[in-house]
Amino acid sequence: MKILILDGATFGEDIDISKFNELGEVIVYAESTKQQVLERLKDVNPDAVIVNKIVMGKEEMYTASNLKIILEAATGYNNIDIECAKALNIRVANVAGYSTMSVVQHTFAHLFYLYEKMRYYDDYVKSGDYSNSTIFTNFGNVFNELAGKTWGIVGLGNIGRRVADVAKAFGCKVVYYSASGNTYDTEYEKVELDDLLKNSDIISIHAPLNKYTENLMNYENFKKMKNTAYLINMGRGPIVNEADLAKAINEGEIAGAGLDVLTKEPMSSDNPLLAIKDSNKLVITPHNAWATYEARVRLLDEIYNNLKSFINGEARNVVI
Repeated sequence: MKILILDGATFGEDIDISKFNELGEVIVYAESTKQQVLERLKDVNPDAVIVNKIVMGKEEMYTASNLKIILEAATGYNNIDIECAKALNIRVANVAGYSTMSVVQHTFAHLFYLYEKMRYYDDYVKSGDYSNSTIFTNFGNVFNELAGKTWGIVGLGNIGRRVADVAKAFGCKVVYYSASGNTYDTEYEKVELDDLLKNSDIISIHAPLNKYTENLMNYENFKKMKNTAYLINMGRGPIVNEADLAKAINEGEIAGAGLDVLTKEPMSSDNPLLAIKDSNKLVITPHNAWATYEARVRLLDEIYNNLKSFINGEARNVVI
């Protein structure tokens, strides 16, 4: 079996992929442009392809005439033409749940950086001002307890529910909004979007991108939020209108935001959020909430097991 990895850099150089050699001949490329994808599919003509963000559409699948399985190195698989794969009898398998705790952890890292005013107080100490202070502490940037605050969650899937549990442990009242209208069997209260926006002190997004969530957080909705509230987006970039968010932050409609996902990734150089240099109001990380070392090891283990199961004639994590 020939196994082609087209964007191996997305796993990180610290992750060992040598065990895939047990399953066949492994050809690895760190990155691939669309043209390179077509060339490499034709030259290698693999039985199995492992992709993360690489698009596998009709042209790509027809180019790889021997292709039997596409292994998605993620949970979402909108980079794969599922109908074409079905027509060509190509198996598609994905990975779910591998990064849940990593994303939950990153959600709170963003929140506490902003909510506890960490940038302000770190700068205060490192500037030397603390060494010249006449008292042992500083009250220059007021911060609050989470206990008693309302945490609104958009998207109460596996990640959203774990965030809810942690928020509850900190003493928050947790409510959720389902853009698709789903009601979950949970202790947490389901509310309408306007209620969530109006009453929440923290809003975190853990929803998929779809027709219900695209552009959900726009200027109109930012204006409905408390001007002391924070937005954390760990879902998908286009759920938040970035120009509107920049405007809302600059106008003081909300206190600030933490983002791990953006509409265009890598980030566009003309993204309006880049103009906001104040890290007390905005923190952005490069889509790495999922990417703890442990999560990346689990991801590769799951892909390996998906492929091994396929070779053994077993169905595992099958999309189609």
